[in-house]
Amino acid sequence: MRNTLVCAAMALALGQGSALAQSGEITIWSWNIAASSLKETIAGFNKQHPDIKVTVQDLGNQQVFDKTLAGCAAGGAGLPDIITVENQEAEIFWNQFPDCFADLKTLGYTDATAQLFPEFKRVELEANGKVYAMPWDSGPVTVFYRRDFYEKAGVDPASVRTWDDFIAAGKKIMQANPGVIMTEADLNGDDEFFRMISNEQGCGYFSPDGSAITVNQPGCVTALETVKKMKADNLVSAANWDEKIQATKAGKVATHIFGGWYEGTIRSNAKDLAGKWGVYALPSATADGPHAANLGGSSLAITEASKNKEAAYAFTSYALGTVEGQVTMLKAYGLVPSLLSALDDPFVQSGQPYWGDQKIWVDVLSTLPKIKPSRGTTYFTDANKILTATQLKYIEGGYPDARTALDDAAKQIELATGLPLSQ
Repeated sequence: MRNTLVCAAMALALGQGSALAQSGEITIWSWNIAASSLKETIAGFNKQHPDIKVTVQDLGNQQVFDKTLAGCAAGGAGLPDIITVENQEAEIFWNQFPDCFADLKTLGYTDATAQLFPEFKRVELEANGKVYAMPWDSGPVTVFYRRDFYEKAGVDPASVRTWDDFIAAGKKIMQANPGVIMTEADLNGDDEFFRMISNEQGCGYFSPDGSAITVNQPGCVTALETVKKMKADNLVSAANWDEKIQATKAGKVATHIFGGWYEGTIRSNAKDLAGKWGVYALPSATADGPHAANLGGSSLAITEASKNKEAAYAFTSYALGTVEGQVTMLKAYGLVPSLLSALDDPFVQSGQPYWGDQKIWVDVLSTLPKIKPSRGTTYFTDANKILTATQLKYIEGGYPDARTALDDAAKQIELATGLPLSQ
């Protein structure tokens, strides 16, 4: 019954835009595996719309962002039909250039369409009474772990329910596996661990409505304290993206805590370790606390300059609003669907060979409805830089406690953005 209702809602929500578009050409800007994933969906889309030609251009993440800003500033000149937009940066575009992107509600996006996706994915894509983009992939945070390293230490991942459990487990694992670090984080270049744990604890840089600074609230204090505990016990080493991949391939890391999209990175870069990796739920401050968070994820937006918006919406609706489109990208590159009904797909419900036949996508996708919304706002980049520096200073002993560190960060963000501190 559930599947029947979901399919009916999808047909109602997505059908209008598709019916209007029968021919033409559309171009999409994207990057890396996101671009590759979109290319994978074209064959399925063309079975339904054989007269619409889709071209995906892989420009690189920063290039897409920069060229989109420049194009919007130039009144849409040079922009393609569809642009990949990261959720955390989305409001930069909507606020600075509210007329650069089409309101999807004029193309067939309805309240029924919105209900196909979790709230946390939509909150940054809707502004000024408009829907500027459709949710694509999400980043439900997952603990990826080396089964053999945990087993050698006698650690059952199911017993790791709190961050204190994680720290205790890490000590055992590192002692039992010399030369192996428990986990890694880009401590010198990002505050990824802080953001993940903060989101889990219901806190973020800004309030849910984006109107105030909340980074010094209790949930964020808990997050920063947790990061320092892990570093103080030498359980986490500083490593950038490439260094994490090298450590994975070399068998030098026991655990990665990242968005679910990191599955594809592990699987494609460490093929010889098939069967040795598994996943378990994100630890929390307390055993009965929340165990869900998000890191990363993007969306597709249609430009106002597009000459074929109906065709662009038809493709967007297929790639992001159908289980077929979403699971095609999940199979090929591990991009985690935001579409809630994808959980019912047979592939999602199946054990995955690389992961020791664990039904990892059931574990990952089942957290989507539990994730709390977090606003990036126009000022995400400013806040991220400030928090990254504050986190490092705190870890190195530059503040007496986490609350003092975050009070300082909040004041810096206030100066940089003009937003008030939350009372």
